[in-house]
Amino acid sequence: MVEATSCGGVVIFRGKILVLYKNYRNKYEGWVLPKGTVEEGEEYKETALREVKEESGAVGRIVKYVGKSSYTFNTSSDIVEKDVHWYLMTTDSYYSKPQKEEYFVDSGFYKFHEAYHLLKFSNEKAILEKAYNGYLELKKNNLWPYGRSKF
Repeated sequence: MVEATSCGGVVIFRGKILVLYKNYRNKYEGWVLPKGTVEEGEEYKETALREVKEESGAVGRIVKYVGKSSYTFNTSSDIVEKDVHWYLMTTDSYYSKPQKEEYFVDSGFYKFHEAYHLLKFSNEKAILEKAYNGYLELKKNNLWPYGRSKF
């Protein structure tokens, strides 16, 4: 068994959530949240911000830690046990450009119920729900970050 760690973001702009559509040679396809593997010497927050930027073109800013999801999958040579650390993020626009090199063919910002139903994996749906509830709570208390930010 191999252990792996990734980090990702639930990116929200004006109440809409960023999701990506991946199509890997028609073997793997579906809508996902942006995430990726931690590189050597990298902090989890750095990984999450880098992966959001690489996979979607969106420049995120971390608002708070959401939680961790875990899952297991098989490769041709091993079983991989993966932990993914998730962050609630904001950005400054609806801009996104899917990373073709990673087989992302579409991206966009969607209302919560649309994003929730688009997502392929139940663990990402659970993280989305938790992050969105955190967003609503911050917004209700006028604590959601607005305006341009410096990264």
